[in-house]
Amino acid sequence: MNILFVGDITGSAGLEKARQELGRLRRQYKADVVIVNGENAAERNGITEKQFRDLRFAGADVVTLGNHAWANSEIYQFIDQEDAIIRPLNYPEGTAGKGYTIVDLGRVQLAVVNLLGNVYVSTLPSPFTMIDAVLQDLKQQNVRHIIIDFHGEATSEKMAFANYVDGRVSAVLGTHTHVQTADGRILPKGTAYISDVGMTGVVDSVLGVKTELAIQQFMTQIPVRFQHAEGKAQLCGVVVELDDKTGKATAITPLQV
Repeated sequence: MNILFVGDITGSAGLEKARQELGRLRRQYKADVVIVNGENAAERNGITEKQFRDLRFAGADVVTLGNHAWANSEIYQFIDQEDAIIRPLNYPEGTAGKGYTIVDLGRVQLAVVNLLGNVYVSTLPSPFTMIDAVLQDLKQQNVRHIIIDFHGEATSEKMAFANYVDGRVSAVLGTHTHVQTADGRILPKGTAYISDVGMTGVVDSVLGVKTELAIQQFMTQIPVRFQHAEGKAQLCGVVVELDDKTGKATAITPLQV
């Protein structure tokens, strides 16, 4: 099984790049499932229903979120009705949406789990304490193929978590920092890992934000209302190859388009 995972869609330029590339990349890499992090698609972060449906039409089977999940209030209008969009699992019981979903491919099932880190990002329950019950539930359903979108700031937290679940999930793929890291690898017990898959958005920017606004905030130390940059965009992500029988990863390939 091949999984195409695309990093944080940032603004209208990132969304357009995803529209242009997802179908082609799916065909090129023979991807069985396409997963996209869409939490920064909207102008003020978050995601609208139209943007979600645009990503689905472009080829995304699952859309994951992160710390900006609730930034656009429109999310409440559709998240409970859609199996193809998930928010971080860490949120308390009763929160709108769900923390994982299962894609049924007939011959095999793939679970996609969304988790939010604690370090510099949130004070939600620890992803370490949240994941075991979910993995036990998936084991009872005989689901061996499990992809985790770990949305977090600290590479140490992401690496520690990946080693905590090594051999119990297929891949731990980092999002949130918007810069693709050079540490993609297969961990000793068969879990694919990368600290961050990177951003899909404007290249000449500061993490997708207009450069002059980011510089202004650093120079004045006064909060600035950020705006997404405009211009040439790139798509960042990874392709993960999984063994159909065991669910363990056999390869992870970073992409920059």
